[in-house]
Amino acid sequence: MPRTALPLGIALLFLLLAAALAAVGIPEGPLRWLVILGAVATGYMALNIGANDVANNMGPAVGAKAIPIVAALAIAAVFDAAGALLAGSDVIDTLANELLTREADFSGTTLILVMIAALITAASWLNLSTFVGAPVSTTHAIVGGVVGAAVAAGGVGAVAWSTIAMIAVTWTISPILGGAIAAAIHAAIRITITRRADKLAAAQTWVPILVAAMAGIFAMYLATKSPGHFWQSNPATTMALGLIFAALGWAVAMPWVRMRSLVLENRKKQVARLFRPPLIVAAALLSFAHGSNDVANALGPLMAILAAARTTPDLALQSAPLWTLAIGAFGIAMGIALFGPRVIHTVGVQITKLNEIRAFCVALSAAITLLAASAFGLPISSTHVAVGAVFGVGFLREYLAIRDMKGAAVPVETQFVDAAMLNDTPQLAIARERRYERRYLVRRLKVARIGATWLVTLPASAGLAAIVYLLLDIAIA
Repeated sequence: MPRTALPLGIALLFLLLAAALAAVGIPEGPLRWLVILGAVATGYMALNIGANDVANNMGPAVGAKAIPIVAALAIAAVFDAAGALLAGSDVIDTLANELLTREADFSGTTLILVMIAALITAASWLNLSTFVGAPVSTTHAIVGGVVGAAVAAGGVGAVAWSTIAMIAVTWTISPILGGAIAAAIHAAIRITITRRADKLAAAQTWVPILVAAMAGIFAMYLATKSPGHFWQSNPATTMALGLIFAALGWAVAMPWVRMRSLVLENRKKQVARLFRPPLIVAAALLSFAHGSNDVANALGPLMAILAAARTTPDLALQSAPLWTLAIGAFGIAMGIALFGPRVIHTVGVQITKLNEIRAFCVALSAAITLLAASAFGLPISSTHVAVGAVFGVGFLREYLAIRDMKGAAVPVETQFVDAAMLNDTPQLAIARERRYERRYLVRRLKVARIGATWLVTLPASAGLAAIVYLLLDIAIA
């Protein structure tokens, strides 16, 4: 059996299992077969969420060689599935409630077809994006799918365009916030640690502080996203938890950093090793947070399907049944394990060169940005934040490299023995060398390709979903 056939076969078996779970979990009724089809589409969506979004959390760690690819896939699969199962139920507020207006007033069958078309289209777009190695927003894909199918079913008045406008704004906000924060953290680490004469002594002071900040931020973020039946979060208790876990993080990191410093050399590459354990922990926690939140991109439409099939006036069920959580959780985990490496390679390797320090900046930036967005209610994209953070670190390194080149004690012209033998003029040789440096630090072609896929994700999903809805409507007429 070819190597590519095995993952596809396993994925197909999972989709059959999703159909079986739905057949067992739902009662008899005239729309039962459509619900089963919706469960299969949900499983397909969950597989592709895992395959594409795993790069957000594990790409930088793998690119920095802090963790092997197999271990990264295993950690991401376990923590994503745990997040979806343990904390996914209460964050599933069906997309229909947010994106469709009262004017839609779809019949049960129509609403089910809208959601199935959205799931199929969004999953297919993610599948294609993963195949070409492009990290895209799963939220934008499913939003585009719902919008396109809803317009095809009920016209432009069926869609809450103010919500769409807010989501569109996040296309710009997400990567800029992620990139700016990551660059600021990286600059701070340069000033406090890596540019110091005694790097190890500086690391003994500042690495525990950075770990404490990471622990506190993750504690606050996870507290705000925890299930309501386990924990009722409020600002005071969330802040208290952040301070407690920050203190615990510092208490654990301080002796460990001092002990490790005894066997390390006073070099940047050696100091970077101190960031490896907190980077791995951060990637695992980001995976848990991802599972608890982005499982809604698969299960939200399924909840609307179940509500419509049961003729419930509310578009969403109060809580997700266990069998639906199982489809979402294990679908994401299997998507990570079977199809995750391709996009991980794009984020971790192909954009810019990463080490443990830069990857830690990306992870901490993602946590800070997601916490701030949660506090202010901004619907930002975790994919855009993570990839924007990688861009931010890369462009900062590029700026500093160009600045150092211009301010070098030995003029750059003297680096060429006889530039005229290689180029028309010495100036052309210098220009080519600087362009090479820019390409090496941040690959412009990769930036352009990722940016293009971000821009077309929502409209492409919308257009395709409209076509799929019309085909489904004709098929069951």
